[in-house]
Amino acid sequence: MARDEILRQRWDLLVENLSAQFADGEELELDAIIYLVGVQELGQLHRSFKKDEKVNLMHIAICRLLEPYGYYEFDFVDEEGWPHYKVKEQLPPLKAGEQSVLMKEAIVNYFLEREFID
Repeated sequence: MARDEILRQRWDLLVENLSAQFADGEELELDAIIYLVGVQELGQLHRSFKKDEKVNLMHIAICRLLEPYGYYEFDFVDEEGWPHYKVKEQLPPLKAGEQSVLMKEAIVNYFLEREFID
């Protein structure tokens, strides 16, 4: 099976599972899944977040998701428990579709590592 087809199948399964668990079956979009990764990485699961904190959660998620690709490196956790990353390499200019594929691949790999999907 082609790599793109495997990614699509895993992405569909992941969206289905996360949507059932966090959105009463309403299909989660890419940004919502990135946000969930940020909450998971922060580890403060049972609290509400302000608007600026939600943006920071998405930043944490993107850094964590792209860390295995060599774009970011974990730096430290601050006194409030928020992880910080430093840029190792600038992302190349990507078209919107290419960005989406990269993020979906990174998210699928993240959840494969955690054995949330096969």
